[in-house]
Amino acid sequence: MRNLIHWNAVIFYISPIPPIKEVDVNRVEEQRLVKLAQNGHTDAFAQLYRANVQLVFRYLYYRLNDVQLAEDFTADVFTRAFKDMKSYQDMGKPLMAWLYRIAHARLVDYYRQSGRRGIDGELDEAIQVQSSPEGADANLLRKQMAQALHQAIAQLIPSQQQVVLLRFIEEKNLEETALIMDKKANAIKALQHRALKTLGQILKQMGFDSDEFLAGLS
Repeated sequence: MRNLIHWNAVIFYISPIPPIKEVDVNRVEEQRLVKLAQNGHTDAFAQLYRANVQLVFRYLYYRLNDVQLAEDFTADVFTRAFKDMKSYQDMGKPLMAWLYRIAHARLVDYYRQSGRRGIDGELDEAIQVQSSPEGADANLLRKQMAQALHQAIAQLIPSQQQVVLLRFIEEKNLEETALIMDKKANAIKALQHRALKTLGQILKQMGFDSDEFLAGLS
């Protein structure tokens, strides 16, 4: 089945982050690194940072729609995590769930101080892209569609945004997503269904064939 755009293109085109070599850390290794970090091993914390920094950045970016601000807030999140690492308790959930809570608290703080409601209330304009004319630059079209998809995702409620990012951009499975979001797998399925339905409606209002965007997703 053909997709006009791969979901990861949203990240490639829209939300660049500083080049950081990602570290793939499984749960057993993560727990080992956490214990080391809690005992003051900065190299262990650095590995945890590399394993999670892009997830944190993307979560913040989709709420802020500002690369520089998202980078600054990402730094704030990991500074806070470093300071509070000794008091962190695993509770059977991945470290990312804790980092998301820190990031969310930072966003709430920011919106409270600035008097803003977040990006949801600011996206009044939508990109209108017609069918690709013959000879059009495919890269430009993909970039425009990635921008449109980013704007559409930004209009979802936070929990729907998170499930879309985790499932289709970060490619987490249901169980991983459920652990991070602290929900049951069936609740994630229902949330995902509502998120994709709403996303399709938004994309349709923006003038896109939502089936092309959502083809193959369920």
